[in-house]
Amino acid sequence: MIDGIWWLVILFTVIAALWLLAKSRGVKVGETIHNKSSKSVKKPINDDLQKTSVLIKQYFPDYRVTRKTNHLLLSKQDKKIAMITMDKKIASGQRLLGNVPVINYHRVPNRAQLAANLQQAE
Repeated sequence: MIDGIWWLVILFTVIAALWLLAKSRGVKVGETIHNKSSKSVKKPINDDLQKTSVLIKQYFPDYRVTRKTNHLLLSKQDKKIAMITMDKKIASGQRLLGNVPVINYHRVPNRAQLAANLQQAE
């Protein structure tokens, strides 16, 4: 018959093997169960910026729009014209960042607002 100490060694070995198996199949550090299952689904970061970008490309084809994470950078003939942001925490309007005006909106602007602001920016 197996002595008492061998039962403990076998028990600890089985527990360690099960723990290692669970650890290798489990959720990685920094991931949640929700993130692991829906990794391929990506939401747009700022939907209003995407709508504004489409509006500019549609009505102002002479401007080149570069999409960044939190803003749009407008350039014309490789010269930076303006930066457009969508932030409800900051007041609507214009301010300068170096020589480039930063135009902040709270929601998607209409074509008349964009035309007026881009004319002021140039």
